[in-house]
Amino acid sequence: MKAINIAELKNNLSLYLRKVRTGEEIIVRDRDVPVARIIPWHGDQDDELLALASQGMILLGEGEIEDHFWQLPAPQISAEALHDAMVAEREDA
Repeated sequence: MKAINIAELKNNLSLYLRKVRTGEEIIVRDRDVPVARIIPWHGDQDDELLALASQGMILLGEGEIEDHFWQLPAPQISAEALHDAMVAEREDA
């Protein structure tokens, strides 16, 4: 992740947008204080996921899930424990 000051971004905007298109994230600083982050656009993501990602609450996945992922063991949790966790989460909201 590259951090640049506003003047550098203004002077080389096309260059930094090309970097973002290739997947790089850019931190924009105002007098060395971070004020923004430019991230690649993922047009197939829904607005709620993008909002959560912009708040730093989740990280968006990149690329396809590899086939071997589906061969990994699943978490061991009972249906009752899962139900209780979901109910508790909803009550907190």
